[in-house]
Amino acid sequence: QLPLVESGGGAVQPGGSLRLSCAASGFTLDYWHIGWFRQAPGKEREGVSCISAEGDNTNYADSVKDRFSISKDSAKTTVYLQMNNLKAEDTGIYYCTSVQRCLLGEGFIATMKTWGSRDFGSWGQGTQVTVSS
Repeated sequence: QLPLVESGGGAVQPGGSLRLSCAASGFTLDYWHIGWFRQAPGKEREGVSCISAEGDNTNYADSVKDRFSISKDSAKTTVYLQMNNLKAEDTGIYYCTSVQRCLLGEGFIATMKTWGSRDFGSWGQGTQVTVSS
């Protein structure tokens, strides 16, 4: 299991921005594909974005495409999720974890709903994002 810690959440108004961090402590993420997920109250957890271990593949859910951007720092210890033009429907707890793969192509993030538990790493506490006027 890969222990990761999420941070950077907060409360913002619609149209605002936040940058979430997913940090590894004591090791690098060179060999790990990382995904961001979110869970809104009363809803199932859903995939938001992923980045491959090499950083050359990134993918996004349709609902966040062109607003969110995932990246990995040069030291490869932190994965970021830059969230711009936030909407009320982006509200939820955001989690990061390792994933079995991160591929290009339409609809890939949606396929994560069909994965088994072994396709994901451990889940942390997450970080709360609240978008409200």
